[in-house]
Amino acid sequence: MANNAAPLILYGVPFSQPVRAVMWLLLNKQLPFEMVLINPGSKGDNGSRNPTFLAKNPAGTIPCIEEPETGFTLGEAHAILGYLASKHGWHDLYPADPAQRAKVDWYLHYHHRNVRDASLGLVAPKIRKDLDIPQAMQDAARKTLTAALRTLETGWLANTTYLTGEQPSIADIAAYVEIGQLQPQFTNVYNFDEYPKVQQWLNNMQHLKGHDDVHVVLSELGDISVNAPSMDAIKNANKRALQTLKQRLAEISGSS
Repeated sequence: MANNAAPLILYGVPFSQPVRAVMWLLLNKQLPFEMVLINPGSKGDNGSRNPTFLAKNPAGTIPCIEEPETGFTLGEAHAILGYLASKHGWHDLYPADPAQRAKVDWYLHYHHRNVRDASLGLVAPKIRKDLDIPQAMQDAARKTLTAALRTLETGWLANTTYLTGEQPSIADIAAYVEIGQLQPQFTNVYNFDEYPKVQQWLNNMQHLKGHDDVHVVLSELGDISVNAPSMDAIKNANKRALQTLKQRLAEISGSS
């Protein structure tokens, strides 16, 4: 029997790393959703600082989800990942066992001021020139990321295939959208030669269902290590990502 419930709404843009994490989970689990574009930092009609959006997410950040049937909204990617996995019983990616789930939550808490600096220090300065991120802040973020990668290499991935065990979890999804974007086939702004375990983990994660569709925006944008991309290049990458997403969502809706 077809499900006539209105699909989940995901607010954001494909280039956003946290938005990609939520997109990846939804596509991996084939859950229909509607993508509503929100311009980060803008007060315009579709902006994250517009009063209408702030009523849904007071922090004015993306991603944010909304369940049309109830009006329930939720911001912050990690909260969203955990909520959706719990609600739908996706225990393969968010274990039911309290100790195993706690390990996933542990990484998700660790992530914010460690691995998340991949975007602040290496990607955002190239993509968001308007932010005018000071060089000192970029250098500090790169230093923080390097320390985090050493921690992953010698700690989180020392004895397991994935961050919290032998199966991928939402912790791996959250980590990969930050770290994975730096690879040569995408932005090419970091050298992983010193981290063989991290490299193997990156390779493993590329086989997780939904990876290629979620990362179309990066494949289209390409190497930004030497020259920052033009606004047209960024817009075209987002357009191609949205076209791919629209196609996948049509396939998901058709099979549900």
